[in-house]
Amino acid sequence: MHYLHTMVRVENLERALDFYCGKLGLVEVNRREDKKGRYTNVFLKAPNDDVSARRAPLLELTYNWDEEKYTGGRNFGHLAYAVENIYDYCAELMKKGVTINRPPRDGRMAFIRSPEGISIELLQIGEALAPAEPWQSMPSVGTW
Repeated sequence: MHYLHTMVRVENLERALDFYCGKLGLVEVNRREDKKGRYTNVFLKAPNDDVSARRAPLLELTYNWDEEKYTGGRNFGHLAYAVENIYDYCAELMKKGVTINRPPRDGRMAFIRSPEGISIELLQIGEALAPAEPWQSMPSVGTW
């Protein structure tokens, strides 16, 4: 057995792709439209993941063409991605208008949320970075 993907329903595909690809940096690897089922699936990978031999799981965004309101993004839990430098990555996200709900005060972990309210954990690869400003004194915002 091997892990394939996580599916997240999205209300607006363009807004979701702007967030996951344009801001978070994921890369679209496959798209499938089903006219009979009236939905579109878009599969994304992290930029450094190798999916050629199913070595890395994918994120599947499912957009149902008929309008539907989704609630309860928090009860999903969260997605998690490892980053090379959590401080630099969070700073870039902030420049792109993303709110850092739980700043990386410990140099190791931060949380953000997608437009649909899905919590996304960002983890420093390797050892935690030394605590630094502005992160160390930055308060948490909302929930994650």
